Amino acid sequence: MNLIAAVDKNWAIGLRNELLVKIPADQRQFREKTEGHVVVMGRRTLESFPGGRPLKNRTNIVLTGNRNCQAEGCIIVHSTDELAQKLKNYPSEEVFVIGGERVYRELLDWCDVAYITKIDKSFEADTFFPNLDQREDWVRESGPEPEEQVYFDLIYHFLTYRRNRKK
Repeated sequence: MNLIAAVDKNWAIGLRNELLVKIPADQRQFREKTEGHVVVMGRRTLESFPGGRPLKNRTNIVLTGNRNCQAEGCIIVHSTDELAQKLKNYPSEEVFVIGGERVYRELLDWCDVAYITKIDKSFEADTFFPNLDQREDWVRESGPEPEEQVYFDLIYHFLTYRRNRKK
């Protein structure tokens, strides 16, 4: 499975159920990586989408403890056990965890690849992604230094982390 997120210097991902910043190239990468695949999210992440509607051209799975949650066009699951059963129907490499904080933390150990847009700025935030740089079981892909990207005054990089299951 995969994780995908845009994070700031402190691994922050959001404030009041909104993204910290919307960078067109990041949104394009998100769409290109997830279209035609499965996205797993929490209820609040779904609610943050325009009209609270699921993402088009994807299988949307919502992991929530809220038994009253209903969302047209989504598969609703209420536990990680139930999620595991649903995910048996899909190749692991086609599943993307897209947030929020609780879902990232719950499913981090299920994943092998993380696509991270790292923004070189700190924002006010109330939700965070696990800091993969501080985890021994995750390593940033080596190779040439990722090309610096710029959007107005924001500098960011597209990074890929891989889980080292030998640790």
